[in-house]
Amino acid sequence: SAPEVAEAMAKAAPTGAPVIVDTKLDGIRVQVHRDGDDVLVATRSLDDITARVPEVVEAVRGLPARSLVLDGEAIALRPDGRPHPFQVTAARAASAADVAALRDRTPLTTVLFDLLHHDGDDLLDASLADRAERLAVLTRGTDLLVPRLHTVDAELAQRFFEDAVARGHEGVVVKSAATPYAAGRRGSGWVKVKPRHTLDLVVLAVEWGSGRRVGWLSNLHLGARAHDSPVDQPGFVMLGKTFKGLTDQLLTWQTEQLLAREVRRDGHVLHVRPELVVEIAFDGVQTSTRYPGGVALRFARVLRYRDDKTAAEADTLSTVLALR
Repeated sequence: SAPEVAEAMAKAAPTGAPVIVDTKLDGIRVQVHRDGDDVLVATRSLDDITARVPEVVEAVRGLPARSLVLDGEAIALRPDGRPHPFQVTAARAASAADVAALRDRTPLTTVLFDLLHHDGDDLLDASLADRAERLAVLTRGTDLLVPRLHTVDAELAQRFFEDAVARGHEGVVVKSAATPYAAGRRGSGWVKVKPRHTLDLVVLAVEWGSGRRVGWLSNLHLGARAHDSPVDQPGFVMLGKTFKGLTDQLLTWQTEQLLAREVRRDGHVLHVRPELVVEIAFDGVQTSTRYPGGVALRFARVLRYRDDKTAAEADTLSTVLALR
């Protein structure tokens, strides 16, 4: 991955050659095989989900071809075209009970981004540019093709990225137009770019580490300020835990600081006075019944402690919920 579109373009095509920029969707990755009217839909882990996703079957069966192997995603979209949280798509694709009712309630949209076989032609060794051109022709007149941009212009690619994020998607994948297909891995020719969300949260408790982290306080319990808590006596709502992003130096510092704020212990969990504010990066917010706030942070990791902020200045649960 890369933090910026221009950097991703330099990684994917170091010589400044053309790249293909695809919208990055937060759906279920699928590979679809068609032979005549027979269609098979498989997940990345090779599970056969054909019976669960009739929308995908119908979409591919409607393409003007006899035999196909396609890469794509199935994703649940809201009526305004913005994606549902990943959990909604995952739950829909995982269930085989009353698929017709599920389809009415949560329809799936099929999005295609690669063509590996087309009417007797194996395309694995063809360049992405060639495969993309054939896929564009195959899907012409439909809305099945992933939103994508062919360019060498970093500013144009940046605007495309910003538009994808504004429409609620994860970001983009920058791909070398010259690369052949690489099964099961992205390789250096595919570089993800996603916006980095951050929140300033309060450490409510911490767990003793294990393995190489034995002797350090490691796994942080994170909380946001409650909606209506007074600034002079803030209350906090737990959102989740993380031990990612912590260097040895930071582990040493936080162990000392959190031990000094100990309130009580429950087994391996140390509860502390809610005083330390930590800046957390994360990829998104998802619904969760596991934590009191009703949400959890996806791929949360520590960036730094905010010694310039008090707990009363931490982000509120309202701020977090607005990111869903």
